[in-house]
Amino acid sequence: MRTRATITLTTALLATLAACSSSSDDKADTPISSPTTAAETPTTTPTAPDAVELERVADTYVSLYFGGAGEGAYAFLSKRCRAKADPATYAATVDQAAKDYGPDHPATDVHATVSGAMGRVSYKVKGLPKFDQQGQPWTVEGGAWKYDAC
Repeated sequence: MRTRATITLTTALLATLAACSSSSDDKADTPISSPTTAAETPTTTPTAPDAVELERVADTYVSLYFGGAGEGAYAFLSKRCRAKADPATYAATVDQAAKDYGPDHPATDVHATVSGAMGRVSYKVKGLPKFDQQGQPWTVEGGAWKYDAC
C-alpha cells in the first residue's frame, strides 16, 4: 500500500513539475502559422473536479494518512485546515497512525457527491471501521479537491 501511495504522489509531483517547466529556447515558443484573431480562438471554461476525481483524491489521502506520509497527506488539507494544523504536529499524528494501525488500510466503498466547489465523501477504511466516514467534507481550492473536515 505504501508503494501505491508513493507512486500516486510521485506521479502527481512529476505532472506538476512538467506543467511548470518552460523552454529556454525562445524560438521553440514561436508559432509556425500566422496569429489567429480573437473570433477564431475557442474559449474554454475550466470545469470543477467531479465526484469521480473526489473519490480518487479521498482514496489517495487515506492511503497517505495510514501509510505515514504526513507531508503528502498535509498537502491535501484545505487552507482552512492548514491554518489550524501545524505541519510538524500533523506529520507526527500521521506517523503515529501508521505505527498504530499500519499502512494496509485503503479506503473502500468510496462514494462522493458534489455540489459546485463543495463535496462530501463516504467510505470505509479496510479493517478499521472506527475510521469509516459518512459525508466527510471536501472543497475545491486552486482547481483541486482539498480535505476540509477540520
